[in-house]
Amino acid sequence: MAVAYTLLVLFLAVFVAGFILLVMGAINFHFSNSEIPAGVNQPVKLRIIHIILISTAVVGRILENIGICSQVSFLRYVQGRKTLGVDPKLFIKDLWFEKVPVRIYQPKVPRAIQRRGVMFFHGGGWVFGSLETHEKLCRWIARESESVVVSVGYRLAPEHKYPAAYEDCLNATIHFMNNIEHYGVDPANVIVCGDSAGGNLAAAVSQTLAGRSDLPKLRAQILIYPGLQALDFNLPSYQQNRGVPLLFRERAAFYVLQYLNGDALHMQEVLEGSHIPIDIKLNYKKWVSPDNIPEKFKVRGYKPHVLLDCTTEVYEAVKRFCEPNLCPLLAEDAVVQQLPESFILTCEYDVLRDDGLLYKKRLEDNGVRVTWYHLEDGFHGVINSFNSNSLSFSSGKRGLDNIV
Repeated sequence: MAVAYTLLVLFLAVFVAGFILLVMGAINFHFSNSEIPAGVNQPVKLRIIHIILISTAVVGRILENIGICSQVSFLRYVQGRKTLGVDPKLFIKDLWFEKVPVRIYQPKVPRAIQRRGVMFFHGGGWVFGSLETHEKLCRWIARESESVVVSVGYRLAPEHKYPAAYEDCLNATIHFMNNIEHYGVDPANVIVCGDSAGGNLAAAVSQTLAGRSDLPKLRAQILIYPGLQALDFNLPSYQQNRGVPLLFRERAAFYVLQYLNGDALHMQEVLEGSHIPIDIKLNYKKWVSPDNIPEKFKVRGYKPHVLLDCTTEVYEAVKRFCEPNLCPLLAEDAVVQQLPESFILTCEYDVLRDDGLLYKKRLEDNGVRVTWYHLEDGFHGVINSFNSNSLSFSSGKRGLDNIV
């Protein structure tokens, strides 16, 4: 019995030691491929968050390999397990809008006039994120702006591919606008808002509703470091910030492919730019081009990229990248001209920075009023960590104050 117990203890010790070494090896590998520029706000905190994220992803991969659960399921569980208590300033209720789960935040303070309404679409690369992951952010917006906020729990990839997330966000928004009298919201003061992939969804929904005559016009769109195109992953910001946490260039391509096809089979072609035929790229060059990025954003290690053609097989797999509902930067001028007043937030150390800059130019060129706020020391995801106790960032708070 004593021998068996000793062997069990030795086995567990070896297993734990091997597990730790495996995790540490993975962290070391990711570190060697990551970079935190000197200008990033509070770099030590960002490094700590990066370590936590890598460690969680590695544990998820191990659990997947031994057959306990998928890595995606584990990461979703870890990200969404935090629950907040009752908010003394808000009524919070979970409902369903057209089979889409939503969470509504309504200020308790009485108001003589109707409030503004904010439809909020969370980020997470269309793969992660939930009502829980953006709970603090939605509560803050509702309290500080005294708005009714509706957070949308849209379907996620890869289980639900494009256009599932877009359709959920659109249907939830239309339902809200058709039943707006129940929430004390001014029909002429409804805003769509989202961060990262949620910014993509907000832009797509805004474009779709711009042509609807049966609904009130949106008051504004708020796009927080949005991803708006998948034609060119070699724009200056994608090159300069390719290894900057919390979103690497490779992951940006991975996520949009998960959303499109539920896999990442053609990620290498997408990264090198050999997934869209040259003639189509040239057609969209008026909108998606380094030429439209101000020169001051190109001084930090940018090299012009050579145009590559693609095979028919690859293009057939990703040709829906040319649909505006997936890549809103490609919408026609006639649609863009109808868009509401816009607020765009970008971060200097973010691969998606140039998507925001290019859309800003498109909107302004088409006579749409744009408020642009650029975080010179910000990185992708900084807004959602505005209130994370010891791991909060002053730049995230500044950005959120401007959003409010």
